[in-house]
Amino acid sequence: MKIGELIQSGDWKGEKHVPVIEAPEKVSAGELFDVTLSVGKEIAHPNTTEHHICWIKLYFKPEGDKFVYEVAELRFDGHGASVKGANEGPVFTDTFGTVRLKLAAAGTLIATSSCNIHGLWESSKPISVE
Repeated sequence: MKIGELIQSGDWKGEKHVPVIEAPEKVSAGELFDVTLSVGKEIAHPNTTEHHICWIKLYFKPEGDKFVYEVAELRFDGHGASVKGANEGPVFTDTFGTVRLKLAAAGTLIATSSCNIHGLWESSKPISVE
């Protein structure tokens, strides 16, 4: 079995586990820009001790390149766990974050997310560089 066989995808507007990539369609070479990553933008994902998103990872695959480059990892570790019991803790994190980066070539941004119950999910967004 290969890891790719275990990664699920879908339309984030109808599936609460798919990572959302918000970034410009076109950027200038070498100039910083923001990429916002989230899970549950249209349909809220539970953020409970029992059911939560653990992380979102961002990758970049340049056009014509064989390899994918890991860009960032956002971890979400506050899920209400406590010695008092599930969901009784003092902190809950939201599955949202922004990464600032710059590109030298066009390619595809790829995001993966991990749900502690429903596994791995992915989405992608092409981006051009001028």
